[in-house]
Amino acid sequence: MSREKIYVRNHYRYDAIFIFSILVIFVGLFFNSPKEIYQGYIKILTSPSHLLTDYMAVGGIGATFFNAGSLMLLASFVLWKRKQLLTGPIIAALFTLFGFSLFGKNLFNTIPITMGVYLYSKIQGVRFDTYTMNSLFGTALGPVVSYLCFGIDIPFVQGLIISYAVGILIGMLIPALSSSFLRFHQGYSLYNIGFTCGVIGLFIQGTFKSFSLEVKNVSVLSEGNITISILMYVFFICVLLIGYYLNGMKFDGLLELFKSSGRAPSDFGNIYGRGVSMINMALLGMIYTTYVMIMKQPLNGPILGGIFTIFGFGIFGKHVRNVLPILIGALIAYFLNIYDPHSVSATVTVLFSTNLAPIAGEYGILAGMFAGFGHVSIVSSVGLLHGGLNLYNNGFSGGFVAATLVPVCESIKNSRFFDDKGEN
Repeated sequence: MSREKIYVRNHYRYDAIFIFSILVIFVGLFFNSPKEIYQGYIKILTSPSHLLTDYMAVGGIGATFFNAGSLMLLASFVLWKRKQLLTGPIIAALFTLFGFSLFGKNLFNTIPITMGVYLYSKIQGVRFDTYTMNSLFGTALGPVVSYLCFGIDIPFVQGLIISYAVGILIGMLIPALSSSFLRFHQGYSLYNIGFTCGVIGLFIQGTFKSFSLEVKNVSVLSEGNITISILMYVFFICVLLIGYYLNGMKFDGLLELFKSSGRAPSDFGNIYGRGVSMINMALLGMIYTTYVMIMKQPLNGPILGGIFTIFGFGIFGKHVRNVLPILIGALIAYFLNIYDPHSVSATVTVLFSTNLAPIAGEYGILAGMFAGFGHVSIVSSVGLLHGGLNLYNNGFSGGFVAATLVPVCESIKNSRFFDDKGEN
């Protein structure tokens, strides 16, 4: 039996996730002392946390890594105890949780949303495992909880009760809405729950505005640290080597993976194997870390969050071939429009625009470039609708782009000009 078959046979092992989470926590100690990490972590927990709030600017690098590592460790431990299969989607969700824990998610604001999803599963009479993805991705609305408790001038106890009640309600709404909205973009936006959270955030922002509590986007950013880039490359090289080893010391299957459209659901680990999927994840991580370095942008919370999200989705829909057209289209848009392509917000948008990778995978390079271009054109506009309460703003934007572009691509694909039997 090959190494790959031995590894894939046991989908319940979270060893690598545990090790990664613990290492991240310890890496934080290289940047700050335990006392500084503790003080910074308290600041993170009590931050309003809406977009863009870089936790490195709020509590320091060490506290930010502690927040991200501990939250991922806790989530993966709960999943392991519940015997949740460690599938491609779960891996993508865990690394997305980790990435956004660098700028917006923390233990305080994720608990009530998870509780809400759990209560919904009990009401529906189904296992919580069915809604694991909803609970992990649904924490995108964590800033709603933090803002209600710490962003408006009310007593802490009152804010705690109100924020947690709203968070639980949000958690109960997400599973009911996400399956319905999946049909809206037909799986061509990988951040489906981001679109769902955007719609919920729209209603919440409207309610806040009617009570003179309108939330506005912020820009709390740090300058990052050059040492982080070294750590990133070391991590991705290690993942590449482990994947190469698990794949039998060869790259077999990688080209087949690149031929996949990536349309959700596409569990590369199940289809092509964990080894080759890890190679793809590592390549994506290195490509986009290099892109950030070329653009001379800091590896701060939001940008690292984007890179780790791409890395996680490297086993669930994204690969080198279907993300590059999106990148090209997004860059063309930035170099033609009025926005600075070298800004942090532009870099973050380019990173998260890869949620539209399945369009390039299914309809080709040109369609992917149009998708990237369109995404940049509307992402800043939809952000105003929820005021930064939805951390997956690019998922919200991507849902609209996919819903608009896919029917057009499908119509062109099925037209007589592309039909071998059609008459020109």
